[in-house]
Amino acid sequence: MSADWPEGVGRVILAETDTTLAEAARRAALGEGPCWILAGFQTAGRGRRGRPWVSPRGNFHATLLMRPKGGPSEAALRSFVAALALRDALVRLTGLSQAFALKWPNDLLLNGGKVSGILLESLGSQGGVDHLAVGIGVNLIAAPSPDQVEPGAVPPVSVLGETGVRIAPEALLDAVAPAFAAQEAALAQGGFAPIRAAWLAHAARLGEAITARTGTTTRHGIFDTIDPSGALVLRTPTGLETIPAADIHF
Repeated sequence: MSADWPEGVGRVILAETDTTLAEAARRAALGEGPCWILAGFQTAGRGRRGRPWVSPRGNFHATLLMRPKGGPSEAALRSFVAALALRDALVRLTGLSQAFALKWPNDLLLNGGKVSGILLESLGSQGGVDHLAVGIGVNLIAAPSPDQVEPGAVPPVSVLGETGVRIAPEALLDAVAPAFAAQEAALAQGGFAPIRAAWLAHAARLGEAITARTGTTTRHGIFDTIDPSGALVLRTPTGLETIPAADIHF
């Protein structure tokens, strides 16, 4: 455990599990948390919309189980907190600040390819959030082949393949945990505004043409900004359009 590991946050290392998100849900049911859960291997890794997530040994598969204040909309902001923290950690470990960019809503890019995905799941009642699980997968040493991702998706890459830097999963955990704690403190002190500003400073394709797909609806426009709730703002020929959730294609 690193010397700057956040106080009061547990650190759980598992050789194997189904998914660290599922492990977080089991621990939440027992009243545990906050804690980081890292698994060497996942037998049933998954990403957004139930898509499979390839989880070979040597890659990073971790979940932060936390008990945030506020309701679901506030909890959802942790995807931006996590993205910034992960970028900070990887920049620290590789020294390559310009190589990493943030793709709305919850991906990290390395040299233009997808190196990481973030998935949030919450447990709560009566409009509140009792526990929040922040799942993070990073292609540290291996990435899926192009035929394993959906057509039009950003090509997957690995840290090792793109940079030549080999990072152990536990070393990344020891970097990302304090980075997340720092971004979480910024959120607590200043609200979403400083997080939003920092995220936009590293946003991929800001000011450029993108495609947003939601179900059977496809919208084309210029990536203008994200609003104070974290929603995408797309500049179209008919004006600005706010999109709370979508898959983005370049």
